[in-house]
Amino acid sequence: MTGTAIRRHTDLDVYQRAFDAAMKLFRLSKQFPKEETYSLTDQVRRSSRSVCANLVEAWRKRRYPNAFVSKLGDCESEAAETQVWIQFAVECEYLDRDTATTLYTEYDNILGMLVRMITHPEQWTFNK
Repeated sequence: MTGTAIRRHTDLDVYQRAFDAAMKLFRLSKQFPKEETYSLTDQVRRSSRSVCANLVEAWRKRRYPNAFVSKLGDCESEAAETQVWIQFAVECEYLDRDTATTLYTEYDNILGMLVRMITHPEQWTFNK
């Protein structure tokens, strides 16, 4: 946790980074071929947005450490899934390798932040 008080999920650095990455993927995926609309485009958008949505749910469940950690695990899974879709987008030649590498690395950073929250929930949950 930083020295600044975190009052809502939007104050979390991990949330801000995940949201920004999801929006970047959204903008980039607008250029994917129409035949990918209900497959790769949909999947990468869903998984990247799910990182944020599950993080919000985790934040609201921080009264219950086990539920908090469980939802963070969902975030971690969705972030890793997003990396897979980024890889597919490169191999299908929908994303250039440099852009994809930047995004993939950002998801590595997001994953690291999530893992730190998972391994130290006491820093984020309410004391009883």
